[in-house]
Amino acid sequence: MEKKDIDWEALDFGYHQTDYSYVCDYERGAWGEGGLTTSHTVTLSECATVLHYCQEVFEGLKAYSTQDGRIVCFRPDLNAERMEESARRLIMPPFPKERFLEAVREVIKANAAWVPPFGTGGSLYLRPFMFGTGDTLGVRPSSAYQFRILATPVGPYFKGGVAPVRIIVSDYDRAAPHGTGSVKAGLNYAMSLWPHEMATSQGYDEALYLDAATRTFVEETGGANVIFVDFDGRLVVAKSVSNSILPSITRRSLVTVAREMLGMEVIERPVRFDELGNFAECGLCGTATVIVPVESICDYDTEYVFNGGSDEMGPVLGKLRETLLGIQEGVIEGPEGWVVEICKA
Repeated sequence: MEKKDIDWEALDFGYHQTDYSYVCDYERGAWGEGGLTTSHTVTLSECATVLHYCQEVFEGLKAYSTQDGRIVCFRPDLNAERMEESARRLIMPPFPKERFLEAVREVIKANAAWVPPFGTGGSLYLRPFMFGTGDTLGVRPSSAYQFRILATPVGPYFKGGVAPVRIIVSDYDRAAPHGTGSVKAGLNYAMSLWPHEMATSQGYDEALYLDAATRTFVEETGGANVIFVDFDGRLVVAKSVSNSILPSITRRSLVTVAREMLGMEVIERPVRFDELGNFAECGLCGTATVIVPVESICDYDTEYVFNGGSDEMGPVLGKLRETLLGIQEGVIEGPEGWVVEICKA
C-alpha cells in the first residue's frame, strides 16, 4: 500500500483530515446501521442538546505500523468499555462494544495510507465521540444522538516529544468529589483550558490539579495521569481520594508492564503534594503522550525537581515507556489480546 506523501517525522499533534470518518445516528430508541463517510462536517440544530447542556463523551486511541508490516491497534476493547461507562453517566445510550470495535477496524482500514510508517514516531489517532443532537430546551437528556469516529495522523503531544516538561499547580479545581472527573466528557476538559493558558503564560507546559476537597493530594493534569518512581525504584501511581480522575488505559497498561514484565513493585495510593520530594522521577501518562517526563512541579513557594533536573527521561520511566511503546508497535510481545491486528500495512 502506498502511503500518503507526508513528512511523517515532522507531524504535530493536530488535526489532519483523512479520507474517511465513521458516523451512526441514534433515533427513536435505537442505533442506526452506521458506516463510513467522506464527509467531515457535522450539521446540528441550534437547539441541539450538546450545544446547551454539554451532553458529549469521547475517547482516544491509536493505530500503529509494525516492523513486520502490519497495522495494529492497542487495547480498543478498553476504550469501548470506558465510553460505555461515560455515556451511562451522562444519560446517553451506550454505543455497543462490538459495534464500536468493528467501527474502529473499518476506520483504520479505510485510512491505512494515513498510518505513519514504522520508525517515524507517528501514529494514527482515532477520536470516537458521541453527542446529543436532539432539540432540547429544558434541562433533560437528548432524544437523539450521533456517534462518530475521526482519524488523523499525529506526532508527539508536547512539542519537545519526550523532553521533560515543567508543571505548576493550578489555583483551580478540575473536578468535584462525586462529580464527573472519572468520565471522559468534553465538559471536564473545557474547564481546564483557562488554567492551562495561565500555566503556559507563566512559562510552564502544563497545570497540575490537586483534590478539590482538601487541596492536599495530587490528582492529574488537564490531559494526563501522574506517575512517580521513588528512590527505591518502585512505581508509585497517584490514586484519587474521591474517584475524580480519569481511569487512563495507558496508566493501567503501565502498571501491568511494570509488575508482570519488568518485575517492579507497584504502589497505587493517594500521593500528598508535600511528599513529592520523596520521588526520583515523575511522568505524565496517557494515550497521546505514552509517558512524558516531568522536570519539575512548582507551587509558587515550593518547587520539586525530578531526575536531578536532567533534560532527559529518567531510567525507570524510560524503560517503562520503551517497553509499552514496543508492545504497541509490535516489537515486544505483550499480554495476550493487547495488540489487535487490523490489516497489512
